[in-house]
Amino acid sequence: MRILVTGGAGFIGSHYVRTLLSGGYPQTPDARVTVLDKLTYSGNRDNLPAAAPGLEFIHGDICDTGLVRDLMPGHDAVVHFAAESHVDRSIDAAGEFFRTNVVGTEVLLDAAVRAGVERFVHVSTDEVYGSIATGSWTEDWPLAPNSPYAASKAGSDLVARSYWRTHGLDVSISRCSNNYGPHQHTEKLIPLFVTHLLEGRKVPLYGDGHNVREWIHVDDHCRAVHLILTRGRGGEIYNVGGGTELPNTDIAHRVLDLLGADPSAIQRVADRPGHDDRYSLDGSKLRDETGFVPEIPFATGLRETVDWYRNNPAWWKAVKRAAERGGGAPAHASVLLEGSTP
Repeated sequence: MRILVTGGAGFIGSHYVRTLLSGGYPQTPDARVTVLDKLTYSGNRDNLPAAAPGLEFIHGDICDTGLVRDLMPGHDAVVHFAAESHVDRSIDAAGEFFRTNVVGTEVLLDAAVRAGVERFVHVSTDEVYGSIATGSWTEDWPLAPNSPYAASKAGSDLVARSYWRTHGLDVSISRCSNNYGPHQHTEKLIPLFVTHLLEGRKVPLYGDGHNVREWIHVDDHCRAVHLILTRGRGGEIYNVGGGTELPNTDIAHRVLDLLGADPSAIQRVADRPGHDDRYSLDGSKLRDETGFVPEIPFATGLRETVDWYRNNPAWWKAVKRAAERGGGAPAHASVLLEGSTP
């Protein structure tokens, strides 16, 4: 099986590729992988093996119609991770989010139809649903995105569905909760907290920290994506939840405890515009159809993630330097010291 993985040098995509190439998914033991990645600030070639049997790396943009059409033939499947994904950046510069997430997705879908690709998995987010006060979202919940990022992903979901309905493309959509784990960019909440504390800096916490997120380890998420690829049905949406819901203030205190830091290291900062209160996914459909259940307990995964950042300072310091050279934090979040925002 030959699989085109977009965004394969990013945090989640690279974990998927590394696991696939190492034989971690028994459904496809001899898979060959083509990674297409633009290598923006959030993509890192070092997240992938320098050379590996069955891996081809293409430095390019999913919005480049000519490139994508030339690249697509010969692939059996596409797993589409590539996206602009940071909410704060979308608030200040939404255009690139709609270009990459909506237009780029359409370019890929069109090329897949032209090339006769058999299977396509579009990786999306729970943020397309908006915010939920009680209960959990099912896959038929109305879309109500509250940030430009979430709106751009909702748009890409609808484009993907249209290619299933209009062209008969065998495409499934996954919507996942918050990911964490090794190699995550330092602008995201958990690595931001960890690396700030390792540098002796304060942890910036939005508002009163009451916002609740559902967490899943990147390894569990990627396993779910591969199950959707191999067992999911075309035209279907699958929620991928981790089952651990925690307020951000709880995350901050757990990281403080693991690093032996004092609660005084928390710095309250002004909340971001349109900050969703709570996310929660009903993952029963994915469980019933594929047998997927998360395997990594949050406490274990968080401890191992903190240890990874503690043991790999060269990796995250280089990421932070590159992000700061690329423009630093969004203007509305400049109060969050010198680093990127969570």
